Amino acid sequence: MNPVLFIVGPTATGKSDVAIRVAKQIGGEIISADSMQIYRGMDIGTAKIPPEQRQGVPHHLIDVVDPDTPFTVVDYQRLALETIENVSQRGRWAIVVGGTGLYVKSLTHGLDFSPAGEDPGYRQELRARAAREGPEVLHRLLAEVDPETARRLHPHDVRRIIRALEIHHLTGLPMSRAAGRRGSLIPFLMFGLTMEREALYRRINDRVIQMIKQGWIQEVQRLLERGYSRNLTSMQAIGYKELGDYLAGEMALDEAIERIQRGTRRYAKRQWSWFRAQPVHQWLDVGGISLEEAGRKIAEAVGGRKGFRKA
Repeated sequence: MNPVLFIVGPTATGKSDVAIRVAKQIGGEIISADSMQIYRGMDIGTAKIPPEQRQGVPHHLIDVVDPDTPFTVVDYQRLALETIENVSQRGRWAIVVGGTGLYVKSLTHGLDFSPAGEDPGYRQELRARAAREGPEVLHRLLAEVDPETARRLHPHDVRRIIRALEIHHLTGLPMSRAAGRRGSLIPFLMFGLTMEREALYRRINDRVIQMIKQGWIQEVQRLLERGYSRNLTSMQAIGYKELGDYLAGEMALDEAIERIQRGTRRYAKRQWSWFRAQPVHQWLDVGGISLEEAGRKIAEAVGGRKGFRKA
């Protein structure tokens, strides 16, 4: 079995573009590790590569469920491992690409979330409190008992915050310690894309403006017209929440854009911290080299199967 190739890093560093270049050179298929690209109809704001721009490279785990369908890291882990196996059986390279750290870690570290169990009553209490007092109160509670997970989760990611609080409630441990580790069964080679922070922040700001011009507001409007509530976890994602507030007349467009840019910059900072602690084989500064060059360097390293590891 070929080692699984991971291309990770902060948002807006060009991971998808580089992954397509690598896939074409080594004969690979791309498996998304983005917790928002799984939702159908959420395209512009999640930076999905349109099918016509994928250059014939198969993409997996994109458009998996509707925005109102629950989808957990356990679901992702199961589907991703099945997909990796299928891709490998075809003699192709599986290339996992994305910036959702827990999705990546569920594969590289074989995390097992089942031992924590469930407490539906406690979960309902938390939902009711979030509805009464706002999601931020739950995020503050999580920061007190599990600061590592709180830093990783957006304050409005109610579903995942509740799950983290539920795990602590049941086990007395933060989620990162309560999750068991089965040990990864896949050999892997991980590359990270990075660039100078201020340059990335400028790129993020520009990309948000470009997404607005591409029709992001209209995309959010269509989702709302189809009956998807602004309270859904998917609709609380960065950008979708702010544009939903704008469309509801609760926020000016300029303010919404500014908040999206700020929220995305903060998300990128959290991603930096997360992936710096992961087993990245090599970091590539895409501020100093072209995406084409980054793809070539990764393809060369993978072609020699050097440095891959098994967790």
